[in-house]
Amino acid sequence: MNLILLGPPGAGKGTQAAKIVEKYNIPHISTGDIFRENIKNGTELGKKAKEYMNAGQLVPDELVIEIATDRLTKDDCTDGFVLDGFPRTVFQAEELDKFLSAMGSKIDHVLYLDVNREELMIRITGRRICTNCGASFHLVNIPPKQDGICDVCGAELIQRKDDSEETASNRIEVYNRETKPLVEYYEKAGNLSHIDGTLGLENEFNAIVGILGE
Repeated sequence: MNLILLGPPGAGKGTQAAKIVEKYNIPHISTGDIFRENIKNGTELGKKAKEYMNAGQLVPDELVIEIATDRLTKDDCTDGFVLDGFPRTVFQAEELDKFLSAMGSKIDHVLYLDVNREELMIRITGRRICTNCGASFHLVNIPPKQDGICDVCGAELIQRKDDSEETASNRIEVYNRETKPLVEYYEKAGNLSHIDGTLGLENEFNAIVGILGE
């Protein structure tokens, strides 16, 4: 079962991916994780990616495709996978389709976690991280007992730069411009399912299981 998790930043893709992995025993493939792993291991792909990232540039489509498709050739993907963060553009989706077709395979389901912009901003900007132990909180959903202080170790809680209002707004704009066209792309392919990303974690996962089957 070959799956793609699609949705804007803050939609909860990582959380649902973990639940899918646990239930269906297929690997979670996150391009961000692959980049970090390749960079850490000093592979050729990692060195190329690092050059762009150090220069503050987006990693080009061709390199993203090369890294992602290379991961899909590994033995643990034989019975399926769940892709998160790839494809990001229609071009990447087309190249992925060509790659899978050449292997006699295809994408079975695209799960689109749909969340409105206002809710996304609340989710992203409300996140707080402990400077010491890394525990995460949320001003609305999981507030700390004492404002600005970690429940676990008592250290200071901070907002990551990625979670500032300006950065969050920019990330959503980039998603709408570059990635949201994939919704139409996969709707035309007939394998996209809409999931209300505001139902709560368990209800969303139950909806996913309803689509994928037990």
